[in-house]
Amino acid sequence: MKQTRPAPDIWLLICILALLAIGIIMVYSAGSVLAFRNYGDSFYFVKRQILFAVLGLVAMFVTANVDYRVWRKYAKPILIICFIMLIAVLIPGIGVVRGGARSWLGIGSFGIQPSEFMKLGMILFLAHWLSKNPGKIKTFTTGLLPPLGLMGLAFGIIMLQPDLGTGTVMMGASMLIIFTTGARMKHLALLALGGVAGFAALVAAAPYRLQRITAFLDPWSDPLGAGYQIIQSLYAIGPGGLAGLGLGMSRQKYSYVPEPQTDFIFSILAEELGFIGGMIVLLLFLVLVWRGMRVAMTVPDSFGSLLAVGIIGMVAVQVIINIGVVIGLMPVTGITLPLISYGGSSLTLMLTALGILLNLSRYAR
Repeated sequence: MKQTRPAPDIWLLICILALLAIGIIMVYSAGSVLAFRNYGDSFYFVKRQILFAVLGLVAMFVTANVDYRVWRKYAKPILIICFIMLIAVLIPGIGVVRGGARSWLGIGSFGIQPSEFMKLGMILFLAHWLSKNPGKIKTFTTGLLPPLGLMGLAFGIIMLQPDLGTGTVMMGASMLIIFTTGARMKHLALLALGGVAGFAALVAAAPYRLQRITAFLDPWSDPLGAGYQIIQSLYAIGPGGLAGLGLGMSRQKYSYVPEPQTDFIFSILAEELGFIGGMIVLLLFLVLVWRGMRVAMTVPDSFGSLLAVGIIGMVAVQVIINIGVVIGLMPVTGITLPLISYGGSSLTLMLTALGILLNLSRYAR
C-alpha cells in the first residue's frame, strides 16, 4: 500500500499566505498615489505585484513538492549561475541602473535582481558544504576560511553595484548557518571585530553612507537631506495611534514618505492600520520564524537543518533591518519587507525559498 506523504506545516503556510495577502493590499494602498503620478494608473504597482505573487506561488508549489534533498545535487551549479549573473550586472550594456545602483538584468520595466538570488544560492551551497564536513568548521584555515572567502567574494561583488542591504542579509543568514554548524566562539568574535572594521571602511568610502549614519543618530540635524526619510517615516507611524487612520487614508504616501510601496511600506501600514495592524504583521513573522526553527530542529538530517536555518535567517534578518530602519533604530538601508513590499525578484525568490521550507516541514518529526 502506497504511503501517504505528510502535509506541510499548516501554520507555516497560513502565515505565508496571510502576509502575502496583506502585502498585496498594502502595495495598492501605499503605492496608488505614486503609481498614478508616475504612470497614470493607480493599479500599476499592485497589478505587477499580483503577477509576481502568482509566479512566486507557482514556484512555491513546485519547491514545496520537490524533495529538499534534490537541491543538494544542484547547490554548486546554482551558486555558479548566481555568480555569473552578479558579474553580468556589472558589465555596461547588460546591467541596468535603477535608483543609482547597477543591480538589475532585464529589458525595459521588467528585470531581475541577481543579488536576491545569490542569497538563496549561498544558503543552499553552505548547507550542502558544511553538512558534508561538520567537524572541520572548528578549524579556522581549512574549515571556516573557505566558506568565509566565498561569502566575502559574493558580498564584494554585490557592493560593487552597490547594494549594502541585500549583501548584509546574505551575510547575516550565512553567518547564522556557520554559527549553527558549531564554529568556535573565539573565531566568530574575531570575525565580528573584522566585520565592524570592514563596515567602518565601507561607510568611510562612500559619503552618502556616512550621512545616513549621522542622520540615524540625529535626523533633525539635516531634516531636508539625510534625515528626511526617517523623519517622514516617523510622521507616518506616529499619527497611526492604536487603530490607524483607516485603510487607504494615509497622508504620508502623498509624496512625503519615499518609496512608500517598497522600503517604507511598514510606515504606511502603521499609519493606516495603527499599532494593532503593525503588531499583527510582526506576530505573523514571529510565528513564521518559530515554526521554521521548529522545522530546523526536527528535520532528520544536517543538510535539511542548515537549509531551514538559512531560509529562516534570511527572513528574520531582512525583517529586523527593514523594521529597524522604518522606526528609526537603524540607519537607512534600501531593503524590502519580505512578502509585504513591492518587488518582483524579492517576492518570487522569497516564495521559492519558503516553498523549500514547506517541503522540509513534511519531514520534520
